[in-house]
Amino acid sequence: MKKRHLTWIAAAAVSVIALTGCSSGAGGGDAAANAAGGGTLTYLEPQTWNTLYPPAGGFYPNGGVINQITDRLLHQNPETLELEPWIATELPEVNADATEYTFKLREGVTYSDGTPLDAENVVKNFDLYGLGDEADALSVSEAINNYDHGEVVDAHTVKFVFSAPSPGFAQAVSTINSGLLANATLDRTNEEFGPGNAAEIIGSGPFVVTDEKLGSELTLETREDYDWAPPSSEHQGAAQIDGINVIVAGEDSVRVGTVVSGQADIARTIPAPDEPQFAADGLSIVAAPTNGVNNGLNFRPTNPLLADVNVRRAIIAGIDREAIVNTLFSESYPLATGVLAKGALGYTDTSSFYEHDPKLAAKLLDEAGWKTASDGVRAKDGERLSLTFNEALPQPRSREVVTLIQEQLAPIGIEVNLFAGDQAAQDQAQKDAGTIQVYHSMVGRADFDVLKSQYFSANRNALQNVDSTTGAVADAALDGLLAEIASVPTKEERQQASAAAQQHIAEQAYVLPLFEEPQVFGLNDRVKGFATESIGRPSFYNVSLSK
Repeated sequence: MKKRHLTWIAAAAVSVIALTGCSSGAGGGDAAANAAGGGTLTYLEPQTWNTLYPPAGGFYPNGGVINQITDRLLHQNPETLELEPWIATELPEVNADATEYTFKLREGVTYSDGTPLDAENVVKNFDLYGLGDEADALSVSEAINNYDHGEVVDAHTVKFVFSAPSPGFAQAVSTINSGLLANATLDRTNEEFGPGNAAEIIGSGPFVVTDEKLGSELTLETREDYDWAPPSSEHQGAAQIDGINVIVAGEDSVRVGTVVSGQADIARTIPAPDEPQFAADGLSIVAAPTNGVNNGLNFRPTNPLLADVNVRRAIIAGIDREAIVNTLFSESYPLATGVLAKGALGYTDTSSFYEHDPKLAAKLLDEAGWKTASDGVRAKDGERLSLTFNEALPQPRSREVVTLIQEQLAPIGIEVNLFAGDQAAQDQAQKDAGTIQVYHSMVGRADFDVLKSQYFSANRNALQNVDSTTGAVADAALDGLLAEIASVPTKEERQQASAAAQQHIAEQAYVLPLFEEPQVFGLNDRVKGFATESIGRPSFYNVSLSK
């Protein structure tokens, strides 16, 4: 089987000279390939991946790989958000209370190791994703709720059964969290899905990982026999490009400068101040919506400093969101009007809760008993009102956002500290409301369940809505509202449940949404057909390169 190359080169920081040396790039160095209509694409990524286990693949660098090497049962159209057939030949049959789903599967689909993608394999995938495997430290997918078991009806028909309504399952099977894997890969442990093992993660997608240099390089090859793209795709068969060099360049200036100079074709996470550079001839910007929980601040009420709702309301009133967006961002980043983006399923406008009013903020703090001390920071019962925010490394300009908030809250007597550290340190710190009191984050998913994914105590638990000493859920009402979103069968009921949860979050001042976060890509115009999936992860299958 003839294959073409896709290379992932990871580095903490890469110079333009290094990029030039490893890329045929936009300058046309691969003339023979261009003449053949393929060509090599160079793609720059700001961070490297840390797992290829699909249910844990939400981190954008993870999803950027998983999206190339796996297929899904259904395809979610990124423009309309409608579900369409993919590996399933049609949308599923669903019973009245959304506790049974039956899918018909395409015939002739194989994994890159030659094994079939059949009913038995699909059930094995979802029994793992829906139930997890504690012995192998493999988590349950946050996209799948109330899963009980799968059944093989025949070689190309599967049925999934749920212990309670699971209305989000059809959308869940369209996400990278439900990327289909070969049987041998499903038997791996959590550690075996991590760096150093990429070449052994076997999917049925248009690209295949064939080699990895730990921490520096992944090599993927195009499957020439791939012929099961979503029927709605204009292009069918193998990918059109000969290869892709994907380089992890952590420095913004490197990613921007390399694409602008013509030494690379696409870069992810173009900072807002650099967007004007892509207005030049031969360049463009793609700002892909993420259709989920907006970029925002999550106030953790289980920490004593934030237990009083009026303190949380005071912080919200003390922050000028418009000044933050206008100072640091561009038109690609609309000011948030609710916890969810306007394009998200379930969106409700709660903007009246986020008005900037420093006088109200000071009044609320006074009434809550927080008095300004000689150093300008308020205190109560001998404790200073000093809050620590994380630096959200995957989110754009997080450090600058926190710095502006620090300046805005200081005059009303609130001290803001930034927790610095690499991704591993941030991941560990954010689990403790005693370490991180205000958690800066976002979540992309084009389904009602995204709200539950972010805030439910047994999912991402962004509010740390659990008493660390007793294990009790601090706000059981919130958990109940979130659980309802994922457990009522009709779209209308889910809309109502989502609205109720958003209203509760707003009234309790748990979250200050800042802006609708896009994934911003800078492109050289020789790239044709570049698109993203429904929440902004890159899709290279339909890309072609002009000569």
